[in-house]
Amino acid sequence: MTDIDNATATATPPQRWRVAVIGVGIMGNAIARRLAECGHDLAVFDLDRGKLQPLLALGARAPASAADAARGAAFVITSLNSAAIVRSAVFGDGGVAEGLGADALLVDMSSIDPPSTRALGDELRRRCGAGWVDAPLSGGAPKALRGTLTVMAGGTAADVARARLLMKDLCAHYTHMGPAGAGQTTKLVNQLLCAIGFQAVAEAVRLAEAGGVDAARLAQALQGGRADSQILAEFGPKMAARDDTPTGRIDNMLKDLEAVQAFSQSQRLPLPLTGHVAELHRAFVAAGLGAADTVAMMKQFDGYRAVSPIAPAA
Repeated sequence: MTDIDNATATATPPQRWRVAVIGVGIMGNAIARRLAECGHDLAVFDLDRGKLQPLLALGARAPASAADAARGAAFVITSLNSAAIVRSAVFGDGGVAEGLGADALLVDMSSIDPPSTRALGDELRRRCGAGWVDAPLSGGAPKALRGTLTVMAGGTAADVARARLLMKDLCAHYTHMGPAGAGQTTKLVNQLLCAIGFQAVAEAVRLAEAGGVDAARLAQALQGGRADSQILAEFGPKMAARDDTPTGRIDNMLKDLEAVQAFSQSQRLPLPLTGHVAELHRAFVAAGLGAADTVAMMKQFDGYRAVSPIAPAA
């Protein structure tokens, strides 16, 4: 399957679904907000009940368990931090599987390893007959709020096509990459490229500062050239300003990099840049920066010569 045809989607009358979102951290919250704003009948669940309050103000319901949230839903979206947490949320006491109907579809938008994805999907189908699509995303919370995420999907053709009915409200690009686990494998590729890109932008910003250049203008200066990228456009100014407004967590990226390394090691595949960036992320986590935004990567330069603020060019 290819990218969503936005023109067709615009011409089609909007569909409203009963949807449950399990896990409303940074990404899950943005996903849930977008779905609420699109008019879907939304139930939300998180073990941290305090995270639910802003969504209740948008009209979402907050059932007492993941099972209750899933009961009667056409789609259940999970947005969680690890395969173990996904398993607990779906198959634990009061989990999604207890309330999910055979005609429902679970769309896992977490980033977890491909073998776990395949095992979880098989188990859900055995237990209650429901389908499973692995649908990890790229674009972060800002694009989720705008409905312009990039999603790489794995699963049967029928399940991935059915998930598209809801994903069109969240995505600008939605691509079927293959059977169960293929979406998660593609997300590993995405995370490899992003992690190396974040480090490259951090070094570029620091180099610009050391050379007396206004690093906040790098993205503008390099726009359209070969060094241009979405990572530079979004994170160049943030890193230059040391703006650590949360858009993602360093420990989540480390989790994904470790999944990349586990797969590459199983294939005896050398990935030298990935190894270096993974070690940097481990150092950040060891220093207590695991929950910090990616911009905290600039702290690796704290021991370097301080750079005076640069006056903007006229």
